[in-house]
Amino acid sequence: MQSSSAPVPDVSIILPCAGFATRFGAPYSKELHCLAPGVTVLDRSLEAVVELAKSGLNVRLVVVFGTHKLDTVSYLARYAEIFQLVFVYQDQSLEPDLDGAIRSALPMTRGPVALVLPDIVVSGAGSAGVLLAALRQTEVAGWSVVAAEERDPDTLRQMGALAVAQGDDVSTVRSATDKPSDPSGFNAFWGMVAATEEQAHRLPDVVGKGSDSPLAGAVALVVERIVNYNTTTG
Repeated sequence: MQSSSAPVPDVSIILPCAGFATRFGAPYSKELHCLAPGVTVLDRSLEAVVELAKSGLNVRLVVVFGTHKLDTVSYLARYAEIFQLVFVYQDQSLEPDLDGAIRSALPMTRGPVALVLPDIVVSGAGSAGVLLAALRQTEVAGWSVVAAEERDPDTLRQMGALAVAQGDDVSTVRSATDKPSDPSGFNAFWGMVAATEEQAHRLPDVVGKGSDSPLAGAVALVVERIVNYNTTTG
């Protein structure tokens, strides 16, 4: 009998789903919060990833989870014919937060890698194709971000804050800090991050503390709106 193996992916997506969402305050995983009949936050967050598959790319979705997220694992079965699904338990010997989730997923990735958060929804004109555009832009500087303009200091303190400079043809990230205590000087935050295969090992530094962010110099694709569903009120 001839054995078959999964094709090598063209792009890998890290989807961290191991958090406990203590601020969300619901008896179910926040990414499964219903936004419309049959549509959850998770479905909306994956819209741009689905577009990658529709473009003809072979997409590997690396889902990082814990035993408390088996409802999310079950829900993702609906994407089995769209993505190459890989499920990884978050390694508790690593950092317990988002950077640990990324480290748990990285050995399973191949090709350029994008970090997509299950509670972050990118919306507005052209948002469906923005991740594909971001992945193409990694060839320019090794990194790219999907970002939204933001001036509210309280919002910037909760997000991956960026100082974005608008250019004639392209916007770039001057500096970046995750959840800064002092948000002055930042004018945007990221919703998705993409890196080349060679740079992907530094993805944990995007959200880690005490590390220089690798996002300085990244191409920034600015969208109309990015919503962080950290509470049941959205």
